[in-house]
Amino acid sequence: MRKKIFEIIELSEDNNLISNIYDRIMQVAIVVSIIPLMFRSHNAVFTTIESVVTILFVADYLVRWATADLRSGKSGIRAFVMYPFTLIAIIDLITILPAISYVNDSLRVLRTWRLLRILRIAKVFKYYEPLQIVMEVFRKKAPVLLTVVGFALFYIFVTALFMFNVEQSMNPGTGELFFDDFFDALYWSTCTLTTVGYGDIYPISDIGRVVSMISALVGIAIIALPSGIITAGYMEEVNERKNGHTNQ
Repeated sequence: MRKKIFEIIELSEDNNLISNIYDRIMQVAIVVSIIPLMFRSHNAVFTTIESVVTILFVADYLVRWATADLRSGKSGIRAFVMYPFTLIAIIDLITILPAISYVNDSLRVLRTWRLLRILRIAKVFKYYEPLQIVMEVFRKKAPVLLTVVGFALFYIFVTALFMFNVEQSMNPGTGELFFDDFFDALYWSTCTLTTVGYGDIYPISDIGRVVSMISALVGIAIIALPSGIITAGYMEEVNERKNGHTNQ
């Protein structure tokens, strides 16, 4: 019985209909549970939604706990003792906690509960295989991606430092420097490197504009690097899984 339940709640590799239905139900529950966050007020409909979703989440948590030994492959009580301390179990428990605000009306004013509900989005990773593949790609390509991120942060810092010291133009509207402090320079450098360019902070001197142009061009290359790495890694992971299923 527990083995059958375990096969249903875990992502099925043989297109098990019941397992797929269970995954879709949980995905819908997660999305629906986020809807109240789009409104300031609470009503009976939101209370009903929270009650139903919480029941589903609690049931899912308990069932996964009851099959912890099958998931970990470890026999004995240790698997059940350790499960509540695993990352996925902690996330599940945190996403259940907001239901406490419906026990006492005074707790609903606490924005903490609303923020905890946002974490429910993380539960989607358990029920949606493409997202799991993306996470696996991030795990495998972590050294390369961290190198790119490190280079980007270094370039942002150096460009901000350079701009902060060379751009001494005054804002005619406020009478203050365009880059009044180093954080302004960091903010500008980040926006420019990512090609966002909000335009609220910008250089007006010739040398400052040259630095800005170079930063924008380098930013295109830096942003393209992780995109290419993730795309290539995703295709590799998909092919590996397809080949693995074919060989079984």
